[in-house]
Amino acid sequence: MKNFVIIGAGGYIAPKHMKAIHDTGNNLLAAVDKHDSVGVLDNYFPHAEFFTEFERFDRHLEKLKRTGTVIDYVVVCTPNYLHDAHIRFGLRIGANVICEKPVVLNPWNLEALLQMEAGSANKVYGILQLRHHPAILQLKQQVAVSAPGATHNIELQYISSRGNWYNHSWKGDVEKSGGIATNIGIHFFDMLQWIFGPLQRSTVKEQNDRTASGHLSFTNANVNWLLSIDEEYLPAAVRESGQRTWRNLQINGTAIDFSNGTDDLHSKAYEAILEGEGISLAACLPAIEIVYGIRKG
Repeated sequence: MKNFVIIGAGGYIAPKHMKAIHDTGNNLLAAVDKHDSVGVLDNYFPHAEFFTEFERFDRHLEKLKRTGTVIDYVVVCTPNYLHDAHIRFGLRIGANVICEKPVVLNPWNLEALLQMEAGSANKVYGILQLRHHPAILQLKQQVAVSAPGATHNIELQYISSRGNWYNHSWKGDVEKSGGIATNIGIHFFDMLQWIFGPLQRSTVKEQNDRTASGHLSFTNANVNWLLSIDEEYLPAAVRESGQRTWRNLQINGTAIDFSNGTDDLHSKAYEAILEGEGISLAACLPAIEIVYGIRKG
């Protein structure tokens, strides 16, 4: 059994990490968040210590180490712009780190972390959960055995409707979230480069605080993409059904359905990490470079 702690327990994504720790048979020792609406802890680790002040959380971890308790993993679920600092914290206290996407906002931040990781006995792992989706794994296998040098034509649309609150939160601040392409799109761009090879060219058609679109050319694919948090981009039938999220991925005119099977992807990611096969910090760099390029236009 490994011991985990979580930084950012009150956010949207943290419960998926709590579930993954629980599903893999491990233990959550402590969690911290400036917000105290974390009753979800009771579903998984009701005896975990909880702090609203990082300083007290830090002192508690020092106490645990003095008494011989090993902290194996620090899990980072904080706003995007804080990931870099919290990953560094995890490495400094001698733990491995699991960080929610994106690990950092800028390529040079990741390169600096790689240097820090190289001087450490511990590792940093990213969560890019689409690499664990059965439909995406099947697609990767199909592309691998397709005609060498073949170029695939791809249409990608992801609409994840958000209300007015979004633009008033850190997610609506491009300096803190990286913007739409980074915040809701990075796992799609990572999946594309993972399957179709390195990025060759990127063109941005539209980019504002609610929508981004463009064209990407990879070694073996041309991709037209659209990401939005604006419900007006939902197809009429989807909107009328009451759904607020819609994904569309077409490869050479054939739809790839990956809407289902997403509930346990974080648990699969944790299984891979614990088996020594997680997504390394270095493997996160191409996607960071893609979204940074989109952000800069």
